[in-house]
Amino acid sequence: MYAIVELGGRQWRVEPGMRLTVNRLPEAIGGHHTVEKVLLASDGKTVQVGRPYCAGAKVLCEVVEQPRGKKIRSYKFRRRENYRRTVGHRQDLTTLLVKEIALK
Repeated sequence: MYAIVELGGRQWRVEPGMRLTVNRLPEAIGGHHTVEKVLLASDGKTVQVGRPYCAGAKVLCEVVEQPRGKKIRSYKFRRRENYRRTVGHRQDLTTLLVKEIALK
């Protein structure tokens, strides 16, 4: 059983028991998050394709942790002008554990 969902502006192929790291969600650790934007769902026998989303299909997830991503450094430089700027960025993330894929 698997599903393709839209979450955080991206599309993910998920299966029960899978861990998924997405952009930060407002839920607390230990809370639940329901993804209702299911683009495609399969139970092994039939495939349900949405237009654009599958009616009645949901993916139930549990929030496991809320880490921060790897640090990314950006550097600006202009030659002969003594201009240098370093900027760092760490993305806020949420790790989800896919519990169940519920079809209509």
